[in-house]
Amino acid sequence: MSSVKAHGFAEDRFAPVKAAFEANFDGVQENGASFCMTLEGKPVVDIWAGFADEAQTKPWEKDTIVNVYSTTKTMTALTALYLADKGALDFAAPVAKYWPEFAANGKADVTVAHLMSHAAGLSGWKEPLVREDLYDWEKATSLLAAQAPYWKPGSAPGYHAMTQGYLVGEVIRRVAGETVGNVFRKQIAEPLGADFHIGLPSTEDHRVADLTPPPPGGGIGQGTPDELVANMSNNPPINPLDTRTRAWRGAEIPAAGGTGNARSVAMVQSLMANGGWGNGKQILSEAGVRKALELQIEGTDKILGIPVRYGIGFGLAGGMVPFPNPNSVYWGGYGGSLVVSDMDARATYAYAMNKMASTTTGDMRAFAMLMAAWGAMAA
Repeated sequence: MSSVKAHGFAEDRFAPVKAAFEANFDGVQENGASFCMTLEGKPVVDIWAGFADEAQTKPWEKDTIVNVYSTTKTMTALTALYLADKGALDFAAPVAKYWPEFAANGKADVTVAHLMSHAAGLSGWKEPLVREDLYDWEKATSLLAAQAPYWKPGSAPGYHAMTQGYLVGEVIRRVAGETVGNVFRKQIAEPLGADFHIGLPSTEDHRVADLTPPPPGGGIGQGTPDELVANMSNNPPINPLDTRTRAWRGAEIPAAGGTGNARSVAMVQSLMANGGWGNGKQILSEAGVRKALELQIEGTDKILGIPVRYGIGFGLAGGMVPFPNPNSVYWGGYGGSLVVSDMDARATYAYAMNKMASTTTGDMRAFAMLMAAWGAMAA
């Protein structure tokens, strides 16, 4: 039995999920965390425990939120899927249809789908950047529009860890006439009552848990001789301590800067598992969310170095990811956050924490809860 007891609730049949969550706090694996599972859009597990700060003076509360790094990409992807579902965006169209400047340097035929599936050859910036450039939308996007791809677009996957948010986000801005953070907030988060933010108002700073950086030497691209990986990792360098600043939190960084918790991540992404329904509202059509399942590219990712299968904005089942049902979409964030939406079981699983592990696509803490949930579902 764990010495840490989770707050919140878990339906009786999902008691093993709560036990797995509490077990993560034994030893030094966890500091503060939250986990939420929905079925048919209804929460069946919603738990949290631990502390919001490294000094362990502030408890992780029901409304504590935290930076979830690349789990944010699923929110940006869903916003693009929303616009496509409304007929405003065509994934098969050239990016330059919406963003004419993007056609420069041989990119006239790069499609929106290439951006959504990490296949555009723009895994990093060629111009040297500093941290503050991530807060400058015009600079970050105009540099990407001007540069040539690192590889032939559509020929191979290569994780666009930071750039994807600016690329897809600028397409969204050109199509919708407002920023990705605003479109997401108005059309998705607010109608659902979801406490997730791409660009956090300063009024909410007091609720944000501090991320603890991963152990030295961990993380993608550390010490690699690969120039592409080094460029993605170090231009500019990503420092988790920046997430404690107002500049980072307030900026719209749609690939890595989102702030929420497991409940809000699950609430939003349950749209993917429930045919576009959430909070009694039809936000997208079922066809609109299932568009994400369309395989765009697969193979060994040039950046991650692992087998991947990318659909429209999400990772797909297969390869290294053994989901119980094939019609599942997922992504995780640097440090360990994770969300999975299973369209067959109509289930969504989300995990958010503040003690980072050396990972970019989810870690074993999250998978402990997933395995327990899948076992309970199969029983």
